[in-house]
Amino acid sequence: MTSDGTSAARARTLTVLVYSDDRGTRADVRRALGRRPAKGLPFLTYVECATEPALIARMDAGGIDLAILDGEAVPAGGLGICRQLKEEIYRCPPVLVLIGRPQDAWLATWSRADAVATHPIDPHTLAHTAASLLLSRFPLA
Repeated sequence: MTSDGTSAARARTLTVLVYSDDRGTRADVRRALGRRPAKGLPFLTYVECATEPALIARMDAGGIDLAILDGEAVPAGGLGICRQLKEEIYRCPPVLVLIGRPQDAWLATWSRADAVATHPIDPHTLAHTAASLLLSRFPLA
């Protein structure tokens, strides 16, 4: 057990990739999730990507536990990129897509996103959704 009561296996960090062409959106995501979005989860580290080529290269390198993609990013939106990732990466990590309008949820289904959240970012909702995705992959012992 570590000093905060978690097992040594839980002491590792989880890596969250945040993709958006808007640095403010990337910062909003980091602030919403913080160091640990749910009790019992390991601490988070962040990888930020502002371009599609950087995102694809980083995802191909592996080691990502959750990807959060901005569906409103330009010129390459997160919905299309999500679909590409799900088709091309074996055992693709969970992908959460930020959408501009709730009515765009059908596009997230098409993209095979594991979850969606809307702009503007609601910190509580985003943290809860991200924690749910991480817990589905790394259940608490």
